[in-house]
Amino acid sequence: MDLRTEPLVISVPNVEKGRYFTVQLEDGNTFNYGYIGSRTTGNEAGDFMVVGPNWTGETPAGIKKVFRSTTEFSVAAFRTQLFNAEDMPNVVKVQSGYKAQPLSAFLGQPAPAAATTVNFPKINKEMVKTNFFEYLDFALQFAPAGPEEKEIRAKLASIGIGPGKTFYFKDLSLEHKAVIGLGMKEGEDKVDKFVAGIGKTINGWGIYTAFGDRAFFNGNWLLRAAGAKIGIYANDAEEAMYPKSRHEATGELLDGSKHNYTLTFPAGQLPPERFWSVTMYDGKSQLIENPINRYPHQLADAART
Repeated sequence: MDLRTEPLVISVPNVEKGRYFTVQLEDGNTFNYGYIGSRTTGNEAGDFMVVGPNWTGETPAGIKKVFRSTTEFSVAAFRTQLFNAEDMPNVVKVQSGYKAQPLSAFLGQPAPAAATTVNFPKINKEMVKTNFFEYLDFALQFAPAGPEEKEIRAKLASIGIGPGKTFYFKDLSLEHKAVIGLGMKEGEDKVDKFVAGIGKTINGWGIYTAFGDRAFFNGNWLLRAAGAKIGIYANDAEEAMYPKSRHEATGELLDGSKHNYTLTFPAGQLPPERFWSVTMYDGKSQLIENPINRYPHQLADAART
């Protein structure tokens, strides 16, 4: 969603009672700043407006709720419950009722002048390592500083990092380059260490609650980084849980080449969530080939309330 010139209106149809659906709204800061759907707004039809961080216009009649992104670009993830293969036409009917349109189109008015075309940088892992500060400069221009960010933004600006600035890493001395490289490595190690200790363990399963809105993170940069590394775009704990394990109950590392495994729930103690699934990975964040060709989406495969 490009929110630079005007808001976007997301419309959802009436969804029959008992069918779960959700529209997760997440911005460039990885804040889940709002939800439309069964848990939060109900299954009734409605129009909802998503606005950018600097929007000051009025809310038109008929809009049920306004959601404010903290960045000028944002994403909306739609999820609709499917009961079985025969249910697919019903899901398609619900999905055909989803609609997203600029506010001007929703109101039947002329569109404002288009925003400037963005020359998005090429993204790959190696370029992020070598051109990190260029990426940071680019991203910050669309992310106004929040209350908890003003001090750190000022420090970054003092060394040439921020919107409209350029940090000339290549022009630094070898000594300064080495110090920055070491600092980035130490920072990454700190995130990895935090990830290893985040959440709590229940019967060998790690339970993570590392996702939420700006108030949830409350300026905790390390928690934000850990959440993004564990599973970027994941839901709030109120919307979904993501148990994870690499070990047997005995503590031995799971190894499908040595053992077959059975996941057992005691009688009467199935998960209380509306629906849930178990996804198996190969230890390298890749879904495993399987004879029934089941590959649930990596961001939508957890049990949801």
